[in-house]
Amino acid sequence: MSTATLASTSSPPAASAGPKKGKSLQREALDRLLKNKSAVVSGVVILFVCLVGALAPVLAPYPFDEQFLDRVLIPPSSQHWLGTDSLGRDMLSRLIYGARISMAVGVITAVISLLIGTFYGAISGWFGGWADSVMMRSVDILDSIPSIVLLILVKLVFDAFDVIGNPELKALTGMLLALSLTSWVSLARVVRGQVLQVKQMSYVEAARSMGASGTRVVSQHIMPNIMGPVIVLLTFQIPSNILYESFLSFLGLGLQPPFSSWGVLANDGWRSLQSYPHLMISPGVAIFVAMLAFNLLGDGLRDAFDPQMRGR
Repeated sequence: MSTATLASTSSPPAASAGPKKGKSLQREALDRLLKNKSAVVSGVVILFVCLVGALAPVLAPYPFDEQFLDRVLIPPSSQHWLGTDSLGRDMLSRLIYGARISMAVGVITAVISLLIGTFYGAISGWFGGWADSVMMRSVDILDSIPSIVLLILVKLVFDAFDVIGNPELKALTGMLLALSLTSWVSLARVVRGQVLQVKQMSYVEAARSMGASGTRVVSQHIMPNIMGPVIVLLTFQIPSNILYESFLSFLGLGLQPPFSSWGVLANDGWRSLQSYPHLMISPGVAIFVAMLAFNLLGDGLRDAFDPQMRGR
């Protein structure tokens, strides 16, 4: 056997020249999310609705409060694609402006709830003991009150203190405050449970043995490792808040005409559903599509962050 043959048979394959670099957990989760077609499509739909709401003054064919008294309650046509309401206002324009209010309320209140619930749950789970017991019993008391009753109570208390003169800003602020103060409870429970689990891990014990402060351990070692379930829960909280906003506006406790939100439009359309169904169909479809998109995106994120799905 020649020397060249011996060299060729003894040389290792090129693939084993170095170790294969593994993917991070975040990268694997992103790859799994991108493979979920329904989640990707839902994300595109959510982004589209947010852009439509943000660009409402540019995209809306008419101002949301402009009245055409000679075109009252006309069905969809070339001039008004979704028809007009009982005051001659263009339904498409009001739907576009309503997307701005409804999406803003859903997202802003969910983010505020995330901050409150994360802070509260992290403190409760980290300290434990009597502090955890007192904090969780307080959460149990809040959770025992029906959400809609607590929402209405907070909204009415805020409206009793007339500190904001602008009626639109007052109604919007009251709704944001009511939803933010009532929707953080479930987030606090999830964060507490995750902190109780993660603080027993070896890397947390190692950081504490090296003299890291509790604040540093929680902010740099615990929180980055529990944000997956928290983000998933956040995507389910947003459509819930959108529905609550629509329900409050439907009851007359949210924004009031001429200001526009999907709940306000649904409330207006309900009064004349049998005679003019187009007034109810468009806001109803908008609420349905937005909630479905957020729920499908939440399902996709839940599967993407699931440790059991790793490697699939």
